[in-house]
Amino acid sequence: MELSIPLSYAGDPREACDQVAALESAGLDAVWVAEAYGFDSPTIMGYLAARTTRMKIGAAILNVYSRMPALIAQTAAGLDAVSGGRALLGLGASGPQVVEGWHGKPYDRPLGRTRETVELCRRIWKREVIDHHGITDMPLPREKGGTLGKPLKILTKPVRDEIPVYVASLGPANVKLTAEIADGWLPTLFLPEKARQVWGSALAEGAAGRDPSLGPLQTVAGGLLAIGDDAAAVRDLARPQIALYVGGMGAKGKNFYNDLAVAYGYEAQAAKIQDLYLSGKKKEAEAAVPDEFCELVSLCGPESYVRERVEAFREAGVTMLNVIPVGPEPAKLIETVKGWL
Repeated sequence: MELSIPLSYAGDPREACDQVAALESAGLDAVWVAEAYGFDSPTIMGYLAARTTRMKIGAAILNVYSRMPALIAQTAAGLDAVSGGRALLGLGASGPQVVEGWHGKPYDRPLGRTRETVELCRRIWKREVIDHHGITDMPLPREKGGTLGKPLKILTKPVRDEIPVYVASLGPANVKLTAEIADGWLPTLFLPEKARQVWGSALAEGAAGRDPSLGPLQTVAGGLLAIGDDAAAVRDLARPQIALYVGGMGAKGKNFYNDLAVAYGYEAQAAKIQDLYLSGKKKEAEAAVPDEFCELVSLCGPESYVRERVEAFREAGVTMLNVIPVGPEPAKLIETVKGWL
């Protein structure tokens, strides 16, 4: 099992990157850079490539609407070049509020777009001449306004012609697709004890159609990390994020994270959290998050307990533990957990 952290994107990106770089010597294997509708992630990933020497650098995620597949492939190839072959390409559909509200694109055919983007990226990295017509046309045909376009291949030679592709997915159809075509999976709010009941069938169905050359599906998941006799209290720091996702990430009936909470068995609580959050009562929504949810999504407590949590994630199929160290000595936490893996 490898160890990674998500880059904090709420503050100064240079400061956040410098903090991550300092954890490399403690054993950190990878960092995942979010984008949402804040700073773009490729710029920050390039900065991280210059500040580090060994750790992998992943996008978590680039959405498949705001960039064309060719540009996504170029971005991943560029990051792989400047990092010396350390890029991880995280892709996903994001959600309609960001795609429509920020990028001004219709939120249509998310699965088809994801499949097509993965396929085209892999062909582009192999320097194939691309003549493809689907959701994306390469080149653009005359009947759609094309004039001088012709089939092309990427101008430069990628460092690797097989950059690992991870897909962020939650719903059954999307998870099935991920298990079929992706190198790795980026689930959110992953509760290891409940993962099989929610995603077991979808993962198995997708794996049945998987190309054996891809190898086993890699899974990245984890949560808050704190070790100590009083560290269990740190679990409460998960409440704002859980409330935000379950309550505020989408309208009623269009919130993937709320659906996930329902699938976990928190149907009544999920409805209450959403009602409170959408009515502006964020603190009350946070208080409504079940204690069990906060516990299972994190790794906080005495050392023996945290080791049990690590094994729970491992047994649930997690191959890269993605943690947020909490406390004055993050490097020590990373070094300690890395020693258990």
